Amino acid sequence: MRHFDVETLTPGRWLNGGGATREIASQPETGEFGWRASIADIDRDGAFSVFPGVDRTLTLVAGNGVLLTSPGAFERLPAREGEPVSFSGDLDLSAELLDGACRVFNIMVRRGRWTGRVARVADPVVPPPGHAGVLHVLRGRWQAGDSRLVLDGGQGVWWDEHDSASGEGVVPLSPDAVALWADLVPTG
Repeated sequence: MRHFDVETLTPGRWLNGGGATREIASQPETGEFGWRASIADIDRDGAFSVFPGVDRTLTLVAGNGVLLTSPGAFERLPAREGEPVSFSGDLDLSAELLDGACRVFNIMVRRGRWTGRVARVADPVVPPPGHAGVLHVLRGRWQAGDSRLVLDGGQGVWWDEHDSASGEGVVPLSPDAVALWADLVPTG
């Protein structure tokens, strides 16, 4: 398992100036990604980038929320803290902030090559063999695998489908422990 701390990841500004993205992991590391995990800070209302052939799951981790709109697909779908919202990257999508900037956990998977599911968890997570994944701590303290690495809010771990992380798992250490787990499965 590879450790990350969101605050030490280098932010890259969006082309439209509406926010910044901090990449957690992208596999493969070069060329077209099969899956990508990131944290995005949305600073103002505006359009989201279109990603043809990509399925996305966005989960609010800080702030008052964001309303997502795509004409003809859905209107004003709210994103609430810890509640994953999935949509096609093909959509022409805009975002409207609900009273200030927010931060989101963003999972993107290349359709036909990967599937992804994001869940809010408070129980131990044991990665299934052959799956990739990301665990991002929202609150509390967690222990990652046999390494005895302790994770706090804004930190996490990720692994790819070739890692032998399946026996280790990530376990909550405090009663208030809550995390987001992205389970990423190769399909082809």
